[in-house]
Amino acid sequence: MAQITYQIDPAHSSAHFSVRHMMIANVRGEFSKVSGTVAFDAANPANSKVDAEIDVASINTREPQRDTHLKSADFFDVEKFPVISFHSKEISGSGGELRLKGDLTIHGVTREVTLDVEGPAPEHKDPWGNLRIGATASGKLNRKDFGLTWNAALETGGVLVGDEVKLTIDMEGVRQ
Repeated sequence: MAQITYQIDPAHSSAHFSVRHMMIANVRGEFSKVSGTVAFDAANPANSKVDAEIDVASINTREPQRDTHLKSADFFDVEKFPVISFHSKEISGSGGELRLKGDLTIHGVTREVTLDVEGPAPEHKDPWGNLRIGATASGKLNRKDFGLTWNAALETGGVLVGDEVKLTIDMEGVRQ
């Protein structure tokens, strides 16, 4: 079986993140606009490829003032860097447990990251006759590696925003 290309369905895909706040709790948010393509070879996953983009302005932490701050030059600087991109370089594993290594570009800085992938789920036909797959990728990164260094010291010691960011990307793709 050869590669089958799927268009990432933005209406059914999102990127979620979690970061420590004041060293005591996690703040969660999501980017609701994810797009791109997945060329998947079920017989040989190593022959597959993922190219995805996230619209940074689609960030939502359920707190408008925080979202405005995250879009500002202190953090993502949406004016200069409106897109987060991922381009796979290597896929390994089998049986619904894959490792996806690739270049992640955030805030104009590109670093190699490795994500653990659950899936993809077997193809299913939707009510309109389209064939779909789905997968979830997760991993961790250090926001400072991407130039996202803004922080504030706390009176009691420690910092306002943690450095480690946990990512989960839920993706649904439509066969082309």
